Amino acid sequence: MALFRRPLLNTPAGRASRRTAGDLRVGETGTICCLEDPEMALKLLEMGCVPGVQVRLSGRAPLGDPLMLVLGDQEYTLSVRASEAATILLKE
Repeated sequence: MALFRRPLLNTPAGRASRRTAGDLRVGETGTICCLEDPEMALKLLEMGCVPGVQVRLSGRAPLGDPLMLVLGDQEYTLSVRASEAATILLKE
C-alpha cells in the first residue's frame, strides 16, 4: 500500500474520481487510502491519519472550517483545517 499518491492529472475526470476526507458529509465514514501532500503527511501521520484507519466526519464549524474527524475504533477526535482534510485521500 502506498503512503503517498502522485497528483492526478488536472482533468475533470481525474478530479471527480478523487474522494477526500473533506468531501465527507456529517456522519459519513470512509477509510484512509493515502496522503496526497508529502509536506503535510508527517503531521497527519503523527495525529493518527494512517492508511487503513476508518475516519468519520462528526462536525463542521459554522463557516465550514475546521472539520472534526473521528479516527478509528477508539473514537479519537481530531480537528483539521479543510485544506488539510483535502490531502487525506479515501478508498473508493
